[in-house]
Amino acid sequence: MRKSPLTAMIAFVAALLLGTALATPALAHTSLRSSDPKANARVDGLTKVSLVFSESVRFPVVLVRGPDGKRYESGDPAVDGPKVTQAVADSLPAGKYSVAWRVVSTDGHPIEGEIPFTVTGSAAASATPDASVTPTTSPTESPTESPATPGVEPTVTGTAEATPEPTFTRVGDESADDQAQDDGGRVPAWVWIAVFGVAGIGIGMAISMRKKP
Repeated sequence: MRKSPLTAMIAFVAALLLGTALATPALAHTSLRSSDPKANARVDGLTKVSLVFSESVRFPVVLVRGPDGKRYESGDPAVDGPKVTQAVADSLPAGKYSVAWRVVSTDGHPIEGEIPFTVTGSAAASATPDASVTPTTSPTESPTESPATPGVEPTVTGTAEATPEPTFTRVGDESADDQAQDDGGRVPAWVWIAVFGVAGIGIGMAISMRKKP
C-alpha cells in the first residue's frame, strides 16, 4: 500500500516540530536581562552594581576594575534568585570602568560577561571644596588696655642707667704728692747725723783701747 505525498509531508513536519520542541529547553541557557549600570553608560557616581538574569543563578563573582587597574568592589556579592548585587567603594575617581561577572545557571552551566561604563566624576567634583577659594581670616582684635586702678601708681619697667659722679682733682694735692715722692727719694739729714755720730764714737773707742798697755 502506497502512502500519499501529503501523508509523508505531514509526518515530516510533525517530526521536525517535535525535535525542535525537545531541543528548545536544552538550548535555552541563562542570560543577563538587565544591569545597573548599563553597558557604555556614563554615571556621576556608583554605590553598587546590580545584575538581573533570566532565571536563578548561583556562585556569583563580580569584579569592578578602574582605569588604573585597581579593583573597587567592596565585600562579596549578594544573590537573591535571578538578581545579583555587588557593593562598590565609596568614591570612584573619574575614568573608564568595567564590570566583569560570572555566575552558574541552574543547569550547571557557567556564564560570564563584561559591562563597560564611565564615571564622569561630577559628584566627586561637587563634593570637593574649590581649592582656588581663599579662606577669609577675621581680623585679630588688638588687646585693650585695662583701665588704671585709682590710687595705684603704674609700675615703670626697664633699668635706669646710673649717672657717673664727676671726679674733682685739686691742684694743691697734686703738688703735695709730687713733693712727697721727691722727698721719699732723698735721705733725711738726721740719718746722716746719726751715722756720723756712731762712726765717731767707734773711732774714739778704738783709739782709747790702743793707748792702754
